[in-house]
Amino acid sequence: MKKALLCLALMAATQIGCASDGNVHVKGNLKNVTDTLLALTRETMANPQTVIVKDGAFEFDFPTDKVTSMYLLSPGVLRQQREANPVQLQLLIVPGETMELNGDVKDRYDINGSKFYKEYHEADLAMEAITHETSAMMEKANKIMAEQGQEAAMKFYQEQQSALAAKMQSTIMDFIKKNPNSEASAAIIPQLEDLAKMKEAANLLGDGVKNGRMKVFYQDIIDQVEAQQKAEEEAAKKQAPGVQAPDFTLNDINGKPLALSSLRGKYVILDFWGSWCGWCIKGFPEMKNYYNKYKGKFEILGVDCNDSEAKWKEAVKKHELPWLHVYNPRDSKVLADYAVQGFPTKIIVGPDGKIVKTIVGEDPAFYTLLDELFK
Repeated sequence: MKKALLCLALMAATQIGCASDGNVHVKGNLKNVTDTLLALTRETMANPQTVIVKDGAFEFDFPTDKVTSMYLLSPGVLRQQREANPVQLQLLIVPGETMELNGDVKDRYDINGSKFYKEYHEADLAMEAITHETSAMMEKANKIMAEQGQEAAMKFYQEQQSALAAKMQSTIMDFIKKNPNSEASAAIIPQLEDLAKMKEAANLLGDGVKNGRMKVFYQDIIDQVEAQQKAEEEAAKKQAPGVQAPDFTLNDINGKPLALSSLRGKYVILDFWGSWCGWCIKGFPEMKNYYNKYKGKFEILGVDCNDSEAKWKEAVKKHELPWLHVYNPRDSKVLADYAVQGFPTKIIVGPDGKIVKTIVGEDPAFYTLLDELFK
């Protein structure tokens, strides 16, 4: 089936396979790949395994003693460099099993191999039509972005995405209902994304699959989603309009203490960012435009996160950011106090010290709100 560039190939395997215990055997014949790929897990990111590719063909054993995600990347992707044919594949690997990848990473490729992968291939085909629709929608959204801007693209995406997500959920649930004793059904549960649906799907599995080796895989993801949902609920409470913004004191760019409370009496935008955050950096030009547009009507307090002090100061200088800045060390409680879930997060604090609005991500709604407040 057609895949997005960064796909989530959720796989498991049966006890039948060619690879020896402690390894997963990977065979591939893919178009539009470089002559070298890197195979790694999160644990081996600093020491990836090099995979030689000849005319799109490759074959290798990857050591693993547990079911985990393996990333198959072209070197430029790992180094965050531009490439003509970038490759980013995320594959679930199982010790003692064999997987086969065939097709075109830019268009359509299939996952096959041992008995399980044949079952997974059937699930993959069942979802193919919706995947095509989603890919076409994303292509159109990108075109709208180029021609009409981010706000128009996001509006189109939001209008289309909910219907496509519902169709995908229906397709996945239908497959699981028809194939309750297939491990492939357990493997595609995370693609439901919705917590309630994932729990419902798990209960549809036959006992052998539900309580078998795949349980660790799907249950771990369900637990992660549940924890994330609870964190988001807590964030919604802490970031709600009308909540008193927790005061904090951090060192500014000159190493002097700066307290949020010292800015009481004016609107303050807390911008939680980092030099490593691409979307944070992309938002700076428009932020500077609005900082000048409504000069004197609000202040921005940039709160740098997950950086060294040197990288923070270098980024402030490089991007010529004219507003106030403080450095947030890793042992600080500020992120927890504000329940920051992602970057950038912009929290608008009113003159009375209470939260007006929280916006996560580089969202045009932030600038619309500034226009509403200060025009």
